[in-house]
Amino acid sequence: MIKKSFITDCEGPLSLNDNAYEICREFIPDGAEFFKVVSNFDDYLVFAHHENYDAGDTLKLIAPFLKAYGITNKKIFDFSRKNISLVNGASKTMEFAKKNVTSYIISTSYGQYIEALSNEINFPYENTFYSLLNLDEYKIDNDEKDTLISFKDDVINADFLRCKEIFFNEIPKLDSYKLTENTKTVGGLGKKIAIDKIISKENLNIQGMMYIGDSITDVEALHFLRENNGFTISFNGNNFSLNEAEIAVISDDTIVNSILLDLFERYNKNYCLEFIKTYSYDPQKAFESSRISFSLMDKFREIFKDRELPIIQTINASNFNFLAEKSKQMREKIRGKDVADLS
Repeated sequence: MIKKSFITDCEGPLSLNDNAYEICREFIPDGAEFFKVVSNFDDYLVFAHHENYDAGDTLKLIAPFLKAYGITNKKIFDFSRKNISLVNGASKTMEFAKKNVTSYIISTSYGQYIEALSNEINFPYENTFYSLLNLDEYKIDNDEKDTLISFKDDVINADFLRCKEIFFNEIPKLDSYKLTENTKTVGGLGKKIAIDKIISKENLNIQGMMYIGDSITDVEALHFLRENNGFTISFNGNNFSLNEAEIAVISDDTIVNSILLDLFERYNKNYCLEFIKTYSYDPQKAFESSRISFSLMDKFREIFKDRELPIIQTINASNFNFLAEKSKQMREKIRGKDVADLS
């Protein structure tokens, strides 16, 4: 039997946070609006295939501004530790995964947040990939701080061309640009590279890999695994992840992911697809005809007693718009509209 593994993004499939957004909102005046503008700028750059730019590099662009407002590595860790908000069931799903298969988290989030979250859910930090930010390594003088603060105010009201001027012409002239250059993000292609490293380290067969993502930073990982017959899931995902994943899960509890992992680990992807096919039109029959562990089945029934059941469907052209709308509604319901709208 093929050795199985479980790999998941963090923000979305495990936590309700957008940690970088929350850091900006907490420590930078008008930081929420600033982050939204930079995040939209990030999307434009990805669509335009800007040279040497990857999805999630928002976290590189904001790094000098974090320094300008006196944020430190410890402040990020402490803030993250106190503000972790998990999707219902996430800790139990990761405990189940850790116990039964080789498990990893691949996240674009800063390492300080991933360390705090790993501590929270008792997951091995060494089995995580994350964006590397070291604010304490650099110093900037007061004049440069004032310049960056002025740029921040400018960015909030800027159009695409002005943002491009600030981030690619003006900030590279500053000493703090070293922070941008040396912040190593894990998004887009970086997540695919992380998967390559896991395959090499653990000697894994791609067909034995289950991957859960939800955003634009998961596109390359989902595409790579789906093209090579891995098991790919968009969990409350936006259109970017729905376009690349094979399965859509829309739920406010990760018990669904635990069930799919249980079937995938004990059987295979095809068995999971048969379960999903039946579930999509008759959930009761799917549970009766599939060899789901009794403990997971009982837990699922307890959680969703007298409630609308989660959506679990294979993604295709005929149901894509339906899944996109339902997924958007669930993202907004459990994460809030501001975070849900970030890619």
